[in-house]
Amino acid sequence: MQGFLFLDMMRTLLFFVLVSVQLWAQQDSLYDQDWFDASFHKGRREALRQKMAEKSVAVVFAAAERNRSNDVDYQYSQDPNFYYLTGLTEPNAVLLIFKEPQTIDSITTTEILYVQPRSPHDESWTGKRLGVQGAKKKLGFADVYTNDAFSDLSLDFKKMDKIYHSYFYDDVRDDKLDAGDLYSLIKTFIEKTKNLSTKDSYGLSLLMADLREIKTPEELIQMQKAIDITCLAHQELMKKMQHNTTEYQAQAIVEYGFKYNGSEYVGYPSIVGAGENSCILHYITNRKKLTKNDIMVVDAGAEYHGYTADVTRSLPISGTFSEEQKKIYNLVLKAQLAGIEVCKEGNLFRSAHNAAVEVIKKGLMDLGIISAPNEFAKYFFHGTSHYLGLDVHDVGNYGRLKANQVITVEPGIYIPENSPCDKKWWNIGVRIEDDVLITNDKPRVMSGKLPKTVEEIEALMKK
Repeated sequence: MQGFLFLDMMRTLLFFVLVSVQLWAQQDSLYDQDWFDASFHKGRREALRQKMAEKSVAVVFAAAERNRSNDVDYQYSQDPNFYYLTGLTEPNAVLLIFKEPQTIDSITTTEILYVQPRSPHDESWTGKRLGVQGAKKKLGFADVYTNDAFSDLSLDFKKMDKIYHSYFYDDVRDDKLDAGDLYSLIKTFIEKTKNLSTKDSYGLSLLMADLREIKTPEELIQMQKAIDITCLAHQELMKKMQHNTTEYQAQAIVEYGFKYNGSEYVGYPSIVGAGENSCILHYITNRKKLTKNDIMVVDAGAEYHGYTADVTRSLPISGTFSEEQKKIYNLVLKAQLAGIEVCKEGNLFRSAHNAAVEVIKKGLMDLGIISAPNEFAKYFFHGTSHYLGLDVHDVGNYGRLKANQVITVEPGIYIPENSPCDKKWWNIGVRIEDDVLITNDKPRVMSGKLPKTVEEIEALMKK
């Protein structure tokens, strides 16, 4: 009889396990299904491990929670390196990666993850946490502990020849009631590595830049998604622009397009500057009323699953470029095309910039805006390219271009009021930016579906 009872209990237990798994699967199926799986992040940890020095450890911390005002925090955004290596989007966590297997207490491991514990009270306010078991199941870690256990780690850091670690920013707040918050995790690490000369935050930055500047096939899919969303939103703005709107209404059209098509965030504060504001490189106030004679620079990119686009177009508010606007616009476009053409594997990172500068020098001379070639910097005063990925200005080594890097090509000309040239050029600012994939052959413009010639833009704005 007892044997039958035991079997019956086991069947019942198995039934509830299967039901729980099915309910979990059904719940997960209601959310995005295109996040990276655990194998991607595991592969990135292994790639880092291969680059680490012998007898070393990498200690990588999650990003800080940042306060906006009073009891309102900014929406949490994970540290890109930490996300890249773990897939965890929660705060108050730390990752240890060992070059060689380490025996610590009763376990032998190559990596340990410390995460927030489950908390029914906190989760009812801020959402579900993975906890230890969730991190093991979803993120694929074998050795996971709650963050308050980090202080009990018996690892002797003095035995490590190199201790790579995250750079510590000064905006981490101490929650006196939480022994496992980021402040406590950093404090514990500093105490455990006190007076050790083997600590190296710059070295970790170099290793991560070396990894992240080359995009994997999975990353390129996510980036293309972010770029496609961005291009759709820019196209909608071109169709809906009217001269009696404002900069912030133009911004709203673009950012609505991002959100409607699945973007979680903007990749950076949207730049929507018209007239005199088109000549301010990182203008983000976006409060001016538009007039029909304005040209407007729209630099806005969607973020999708951590990866951001970065695309800029310059639009005539009236729907038609004036003759002066058209001449500056076509000069910038010519410079951009020259820059894109040299985005080839093996060329120097600055090749695109150098090519664009030569075009702009000659063009400004021909238009009579400058009288000597070296005066170009009055009107084109920034670099032409940067890496793109988990950060809008992504990490990289800025050496020679390599296949599967993604960079921007974004020359511009900005002629503010009272510039030493004919006033017919004043308050014309133009920037054209695309996202470019370096390949083994010709560069591929990932944002190429978005119109950028004068004729294409004017035709779309008529719609």
